[in-house]
Formats: sequence, C-alpha cells, structure tokens
Amino acid sequence: MADITRRLGWRHLRGAPTAHVRHHRSGRLVHDGPGLSFWYRSLTAALSEVPVDDRELAMTFHARTSDFQDVAVQATVTYRIVDPGIAAARLDFSIDPDTGAWRGAPLEQLGSLLTETAQQHALDVLARTSLAAALVDGVASVRERIADGLAAEPRLPATGIEVVAVRVVALRPEPEVERALRTPAREQIQQEADKATYERRAVAVERERAIAENELASQIELARREEQLVDQRGTNARREAEEHAAADAVRAGAEAARTVRLAEAESTRTVQLAKAEATAAREVGEARAAAQAAWLRVHEDVDVATLHALTGTRLAENLPRIDSVTVSPDVLTGLLARLGNGASGGPEQ
Repeated sequence: MADITRRLGWRHLRGAPTAHVRHHRSGRLVHDGPGLSFWYRSLTAALSEVPVDDRELAMTFHARTSDFQDVAVQATVTYRIVDPGIAAARLDFSIDPDTGAWRGAPLEQLGSLLTETAQQHALDVLARTSLAAALVDGVASVRERIADGLAAEPRLPATGIEVVAVRVVALRPEPEVERALRTPAREQIQQEADKATYERRAVAVERERAIAENELASQIELARREEQLVDQRGTNARREAEEHAAADAVRAGAEAARTVRLAEAESTRTVQLAKAEATAAREVGEARAAAQAAWLRVHEDVDVATLHALTGTRLAENLPRIDSVTVSPDVLTGLLARLGNGASGGPEQ
C-alpha cells in the first residue's frame, strides 16, 4: 500500500522499493518504476502499484488416489511478478489516488490462478497413485509434477508471473484412514515393546536365578568352610588338650622329681644336721665333761672358804642388779658369827 499525503489539492506518493508504481495522466504514462516518489493531482492521475517481491502462497486442497481414498495436500508456492507492466495490464492493480489502497483484489486473483493450476496437476498425479504409494513417495512426485506444470503453464508468463519454488508440506489421508493405517504400525510397535518387555523380564528372571544360584553356592561354600572350621577347631582343641596334658605330665614329673630331690636333699641335710648336732652335742658334752673334770681337779686342793667365796662370786654374777643393800645389825652379827665359826673350824678340818 502506497504512502500518500495531501497538500492543498495535491497528492504526494511515496512508494516502497518492492512496489512497482505506474502513474498515468490523461492516458499517458508519466512515472513507471519501483520506489518512486512524486506529486500528482488526484483528479487527473491513474495509479497502479504492483508488488515485485517474492511472495508465499500457501494452499490446501483435497485429492483422490487411485484406490478412491481422499488425501489432503498442503503445499506452498513461491512466486514473483517479473513484468509489472503486463501484470498491471492483465490484472487490476489500480489504487485509490487519495488513500493508496487497491481498488480490487489482484493478489487473490493470482492466488486462485496458482492454486487451481497446482491443484490440477496434483490431482492428475494422485489419481494414478495408490494411497500407500502416495504416503510413501507422493510428496516428491506431487512437488515435481506441480513445479513442472506451473513452469509449463502459459497463463503465468502471459500475466507476468514467475514461479520461484514449490514445496509440498504434507499428504494426509482422512483421520479414520490415518488411524487405520497407524494401527498395524502401532500393533507392531506394541508387539516389539511387549517382546522387549518379556525379554527384559526373562533377562531379569535369569539374572535373579543366577543370583539365587550364586547365593546358594555361597551358602554351601560357607557351610563347607564352617564344617572345616569346626573340624579344625576340634583338632586344634584336641591337640591343645594333648599338649596341655603332656605339659602337665612333664610339669608333674618335674615337680615330683624336684620334690624327690628336695626330700632327698632335706633328708640328707637332716641326717647330716642330726649327725652334726650329735657330733656337736657329743663334743660339747665331752668339752663340758672335760671342763667339769678340770674344774673339779682345780678345786680339789682349794680350801672351803675359798670355795664359799667363789660360790658367792658365782652367785653374785647370776643375781640381778642390786642398787643398795641394807644390812641390819642382827644379820651382820649372825653373818660375822658364821664367818668366824667357819674360819675357826676350817683349819681343823
């Protein structure tokens, strides 16, 4: 849409670079080209604006295959207007001099022309193709057929149109047919999934069995080793008991031998001690007898008074310590009398 401004009865048009503007005044072409900017009077001007950029035309139509199945075709055609003069002459691209809006709908006319042409060629190729083949290889064949058909269509160059590219997005059957077609694949996928599940379960069961067997084998091995351990412990206990018994026997024999040796030594020592004591006693007795005999021999020639004095001395040696002695006159008189009597009678005896 052209940008038009008003100034005191004049109009100014400013076109876009992708829009080809044609200005006729009084039947004569005054301006012709893309991206123009000029002043004009609306009462005498006839304007046309033809887009020259690439345009996308999305189309959806239904077709029937050779096995009488309806399919929906989704395609996109890219085109451009390469000859704006021819297009403006064949289609109504005129715009309002005051607003710049198209008076008609030229792009819809182009879209109808392209859609009908593409649909005609697509119907032609799909009518000779089964549904299964169309779903497998139909996109490529339909695209090639539409592209070749549009390129060979004489109305398009005569309208100044060039087809740039053709794309077929999808070929879809009816929803019921699509669900029916999906069913075998879904069943196969489900079967494969079930098979994978069963295989996984089988593998899990096999692994559990292997684990159980390993655990059982481990328990059997542990029991066998425990039995060996019990036997070894019994053997060790018996060996230890035998060694303890042997050690006790050796210890008892050694103790008995030591006791016998101690008894023999004690007996020998007792006998020797007895002999020694007997010998010592005999020698002491003999010495005492000899001393007594000598003592007696010594005192054979001593008078009685001397013997009494020695007796008193010996007695005094054996008496306890006396700090003081009190002699009464009576005791002293008697003692002196006795001493005198003894002295007088001694020589006579």
